[in-house]
Amino acid sequence: MPPRQPVRVLVVCTGNSARSQMAEGFLRAHGSGLVEPASAGMEPRSLNPHAVAVMAEKGIDISHQLSKPFSEPLAGSMDCVITVCGDAEARCPVLPPSVRRLHWPLPDPARAEGSEEHVREVFRQSRDAIERLVREFLETLKAADYSGSSRSSVR
Repeated sequence: MPPRQPVRVLVVCTGNSARSQMAEGFLRAHGSGLVEPASAGMEPRSLNPHAVAVMAEKGIDISHQLSKPFSEPLAGSMDCVITVCGDAEARCPVLPPSVRRLHWPLPDPARAEGSEEHVREVFRQSRDAIERLVREFLETLKAADYSGSSRSSVR
């Protein structure tokens, strides 16, 4: 049996500053060898320091990740595109049939207001929801024996 090709996954949100960055970090940490993750934003902003901090609490360093702009050619080259907000889902163009598309409707932790501790707790809740979704996604890939070189088995 030929070696399994990693599944190319792009996670997209509006700013590529928090949710998609955390998802990319979890995909990289938990899906080593199974996925080749990337993230992008419709209107990229700088990496949110709260996202960096709450991921560090889990032992995952995303401080080196950069906010990147979404592009249709990039998305079209992926095996799977996951949108994590309604804006990204609505603005994501029609992709080739070979690209699996998923939507995880996650609230934006960057909109949290209040004390520093309250905002941090909102980011923790978002982080934990994202980690749960990433783990479920990776289990689905493993169960389907899905690989980037034979895309039809997960649709």
